[in-house]
Amino acid sequence: MTDIIILPGIGGSGESHWQTHWEKTHPRMRRFRPSDWDRPDLNDWIAALEREVELSPAPPLLVAHSLACLLVAHWQQASALPVAGAFLVAVPDPRTQAFPQQAYDFIDPPAGPLRMPSLIVASSNDPFGTPRYARERALAWGSGLVDIGAAGHVNGQSGLGDWPHGMNLLTAFATGLAARR
Repeated sequence: MTDIIILPGIGGSGESHWQTHWEKTHPRMRRFRPSDWDRPDLNDWIAALEREVELSPAPPLLVAHSLACLLVAHWQQASALPVAGAFLVAVPDPRTQAFPQQAYDFIDPPAGPLRMPSLIVASSNDPFGTPRYARERALAWGSGLVDIGAAGHVNGQSGLGDWPHGMNLLTAFATGLAARR
């Protein structure tokens, strides 16, 4: 199995977040480490992701939540390092008032197709990104799209625990990527 890099959004995905649960129970998963989780700087986050991808002996799979989904879009344009794919959960819409002002650097993600296979996982009642925006990103980025129904921002406050449905989606996505190789 390939390495999996966990990419939390603002705040770093606390103890009740599914990303933290996954990282603690799956030895092939590791978290990227920007300088500041609460005051994100796009250049710093790109550099942190670049360092993590460089550590992988083979192209890793990226598992991004929220703001980190926009990070992946920006990073893939700035980097030539290979990745197996990107699993993008709860893509936030930078055009909404809910978008955090401290993440201003992340607005205007690249509109063209991502250079790696990707899957967007969206919630029908995400306060940071509408189903319409998820569809727009999926179309623009050439990503698959799965709507998981009403799951809020698919974070710790959503009460998903270790989110077995998400792990099943990730496993299916990874299996599809392996079949392509």
